[in-house]
Amino acid sequence: MLASEGVPAGGRVLVAGIGNVFLGDDGFGVETVRALKGRHLPPGVEVADIGVRGVHLAYQVLDGYDTLVLVDATARGGDPGMLYVIEHDGPGGNDPHGAPLDGHRMTPDAVLALLGTLSAGTGGRPPRRTLVVGCEPAAVEEGVGLSPAVADAVPKAVRLIEEMLGAGGPGGSARPAVAGEAAT
Repeated sequence: MLASEGVPAGGRVLVAGIGNVFLGDDGFGVETVRALKGRHLPPGVEVADIGVRGVHLAYQVLDGYDTLVLVDATARGGDPGMLYVIEHDGPGGNDPHGAPLDGHRMTPDAVLALLGTLSAGTGGRPPRRTLVVGCEPAAVEEGVGLSPAVADAVPKAVRLIEEMLGAGGPGGSARPAVAGEAAT
């Protein structure tokens, strides 16, 4: 699916870094949001280091965000460090490659599926739009620290997210990215 539009201006946005920093490149999402926290972001944008707290993320998302941007290591068969922008259409997504949104145990799909159940019981609502900014990992074995290719992708991912967040405003634009296509 085409993820060509950026994040709409004026709505609440949550950028959530997920992953386990003790599993090498699985810490990509956490490291990226740490770098993003020091940046100037549009009003209404919140950045959260979720790590492996998927249920916490599900409850936080029900606070009324219009857009959710998940940042995670996403194994899709590309070269390590390759970035992806994936439009998520619900449980399972609309991925023409049939690949899961990530290649490890903390799956965004499981968290997003939980949102439907929780929203019915709490009166909250899931976000209208969910995007995944993923990075192809080199290794997700036990160990602290990112591989060189994934560490090099962190500042690129920060710029990509900034472009996405600015795309809904006047004069902003985002590079179109097709699910599975590398983002630059």
